Amino acid sequence: MIPTSGSYRLANVRLHRSLTPGLAAAFDPDGFALADVTVANGKIADLAAHGQAVAQPSAIDLSGRIVLPCFVDCHTHIDKGHIWPRKPNPDGTFMGALNAAGADRAARWSAEDVARRMDFSLRSAYAHGTKALRTHLDSVAPQEEISWPVFETMREKWRGRIELQAACLLGIEGVRDKAWFERLAKRVAAAKGVLGVVAYMVPDLEELLDRVFAQAIKHGLDLDFHADETEDIAAISLKKIAEASLWNGFDGNILVGHCCSLSRQPDLEVLDTLDKVAKAGLAVVSLPMCNLYLQDRRNNGTTPRWRGVTLLHEMKARGIKVSIASDNTRDPFYAYGDLDMLEVYRMATRILHFDHPVGDWPRAVAATPAEVMRLEGVGTLAAGGSADFIVFKGRSWTELLSRPESNRIVVREGMAIERKLPDYAELDELMVE
Repeated sequence: MIPTSGSYRLANVRLHRSLTPGLAAAFDPDGFALADVTVANGKIADLAAHGQAVAQPSAIDLSGRIVLPCFVDCHTHIDKGHIWPRKPNPDGTFMGALNAAGADRAARWSAEDVARRMDFSLRSAYAHGTKALRTHLDSVAPQEEISWPVFETMREKWRGRIELQAACLLGIEGVRDKAWFERLAKRVAAAKGVLGVVAYMVPDLEELLDRVFAQAIKHGLDLDFHADETEDIAAISLKKIAEASLWNGFDGNILVGHCCSLSRQPDLEVLDTLDKVAKAGLAVVSLPMCNLYLQDRRNNGTTPRWRGVTLLHEMKARGIKVSIASDNTRDPFYAYGDLDMLEVYRMATRILHFDHPVGDWPRAVAATPAEVMRLEGVGTLAAGGSADFIVFKGRSWTELLSRPESNRIVVREGMAIERKLPDYAELDELMVE
């Protein structure tokens, strides 16, 4: 369908208002408009309402099929992806995941092991239509000396296909070792990475957050936190991060992931937290599939009773930038997944009610995470931008989100890529003790 060279026009496609700034067209209640997309020299030469394009190459009529920009996945863990066959979660709980992943890391995470699993993950994400991805890297000593060089090599290998970012990951208690944490911050800065920690409700949380912010300011780093991945209503580290940002005068980008406990807290506590998050300019990412798997797992013969997601609707209403992302893939934190952002959006629409109305929720898998990751021209479709998009069979949200769309067409720089998913058998030898 997509020509292998030259200019072409995709006519009668459905584009979404939230992802096509500048498109003048008649949008329906779900935000779609019929449009024509002209591609030349790997770029989008023109976007116009259907039938209004200037003289262009002969058109390929797509009969109303949806076209979206390539995805941006801003919270993943491709360093621990696909270890499930050799180290499953024994009981499906968060602590079971933490202990299993930690044991596997200490025993098995050589440079070769990490590199092969990372590359497998990236081939999956690329085939599904992801253009940019941020991964956390477990950076507990001595793993940081192994995984960061692997990441830098992988970033070069994948340059031009997936824009890769990395954030270090360690429990905030590790910040107590001032000298070691400063060395880590320098290592992250040298790799042009992002400084990140898991914020727990430890007694010295405020002091430790100040150290994190001080290193970020010193080295000019953005920040990425895991916070409140628990049902404990006493977990308020999201609020503490916002307060620390305000009193430290931090002006970089801050992304905070999970924030699960917020949805269980009293209204007055929630309102105070959200006001501070908005004032501090924090962005939040929810990980709906992973948290649905881990949170409220009872293992006592009773059914889970809450969804494990945070308050994205209330956040967005305050102007807080909100995204959703894949998180873990086939590891002790989430036994499933394939870094397919369409699956993430489909699940999020059902879990978080991204409908009635759809509004601008599609930005949560494209334009908004691109902004948080400082990626210009990514996550939207616009004249002059790179022709990076996905052509789906679905002609409406209910069609698009009802099937896996395994026959989607991923276009990069104007040309359809070969969408070949890697075979799990490639990793078999890594799973042998």
